Amino acid sequence: MRKITGPEDWREANRARWDERVAIHMASDFYDQDGFRRARDVLRDFEVAEVGDVTGRSLLHLQCHFGQDTLSWAHRGAARVVGLDFSEPAIDTARELAAELGYGPDRAAFVAADVYDAAEAVPDAAYDIVYTGIGALNWLPDVARWADTAASLVAPGGFLYLAEFHPLCDALDDETGSRIVHDYFSRDAWVDEVPGTYTDFGAPTVNNRSVEWQHPLGEVVSALAATGLRIDFLHEHDMTLFQRFTALSRNDDGYHRFPGDRPRIPLMYSLRASRPPGVGEGR
Repeated sequence: MRKITGPEDWREANRARWDERVAIHMASDFYDQDGFRRARDVLRDFEVAEVGDVTGRSLLHLQCHFGQDTLSWAHRGAARVVGLDFSEPAIDTARELAAELGYGPDRAAFVAADVYDAAEAVPDAAYDIVYTGIGALNWLPDVARWADTAASLVAPGGFLYLAEFHPLCDALDDETGSRIVHDYFSRDAWVDEVPGTYTDFGAPTVNNRSVEWQHPLGEVVSALAATGLRIDFLHEHDMTLFQRFTALSRNDDGYHRFPGDRPRIPLMYSLRASRPPGVGEGR
């Protein structure tokens, strides 16, 4: 049993931080809202390949922020998408964006709720695809509880898909990414007071306290396997979405990697875990 440690107000602190940053993110070049309105698709190529054709399927996006990825799946043909996030400003923004793109609530719905309460908060009992990741699990103290919740929402014949930053990166030094300087198996919360945000490190912000946790890869996979889902694949990737280490460089495909003369390490991972047809979890 992994003992969870951290301050009791972790949820409130993190929600205040994310609430404040919605407007900053909306106006940023990083999210490029005007570009999204034109293309309507910001999904990464490896996600599209690994998730496969979503035409006619229902999809739930946990920890969806303001819905760009969620709405991208609708653009790719999902019959119904539902996005959930604990930030009400993010959900309000997602609803406005969906309406602007012509999606009614029957096609793209958004729910403001804690991810641990997702099973009670979302409108449907189960979904063909439960999609999540890209900087999501680090905000949660209990990955086993997350796995139970997410798995309960996977319909028979459906699957959960997770794409995340590799936990090995949390153990490395920020400059070179070549030295082990932190405990990979640490169970303690990381409490920080860093202003700004990943879209604008110099942005003036007030709610700067954050509480995060690292989850070793084996813990995530084992938590999902314990729910009864079948692990279809676990892929590790040598690229990431931003300059996590100063030694990384941006390649022509938009991903950041270490120089070619350096040994490669995993910077991201993705997995799919499925529920066999006829095997239901239910609520």
